[in-house]
Amino acid sequence: MSENIQPQTSLEDFFKLPETNPVSEFIKGEIIQKPIRQAEHSLLQLEICEAINRVAKTQKIAIAFPELRCTFGGESIVPDVSVFRRERIPLQSSGRIAQRFEIYPDWAIEILSPEQKQIFVLKKLLHYSQNGTDLGWLIDSETESILAIFPGQQVEIFQGATQLPVISGIPLELTAKQIFNWLTLS
Repeated sequence: MSENIQPQTSLEDFFKLPETNPVSEFIKGEIIQKPIRQAEHSLLQLEICEAINRVAKTQKIAIAFPELRCTFGGESIVPDVSVFRRERIPLQSSGRIAQRFEIYPDWAIEILSPEQKQIFVLKKLLHYSQNGTDLGWLIDSETESILAIFPGQQVEIFQGATQLPVISGIPLELTAKQIFNWLTLS
């Protein structure tokens, strides 16, 4: 898990600090730097965004964003993938997409890195759920499983060829097996 880079502070003070690389998040009054992505994490993030956007973006239903800062519920978190229904995407007065998203994602996807503790990432997903997110995924490539969090914090684990849940309106069919097969370059 990442180290805290500063003692407890306010969200306003967090936004006054320079951006870090890798990115830092503001969670429960603490600034926590995300771990550097490794190859499996990076490839899963890329493939998931592409799979969702192939269907949802082209049909003008939703857009999947990699590493987009979302500030809501007193925290500022950067999900590995955040999916927003098109009608909820914040816009500038010009009609262009807003620079800052101060709302929760409709679907938040976190990919567990080897140096992260599952409980830490799960707490982030619960925060999304408590603040309105329709669906959260926690992808664990070590166990080849995907934990899904639904409204009311109902939790299910998916493995193998079982169809994965996606947010309503997106005609996407994916299984855990398909997702983890993306890691094999054959």
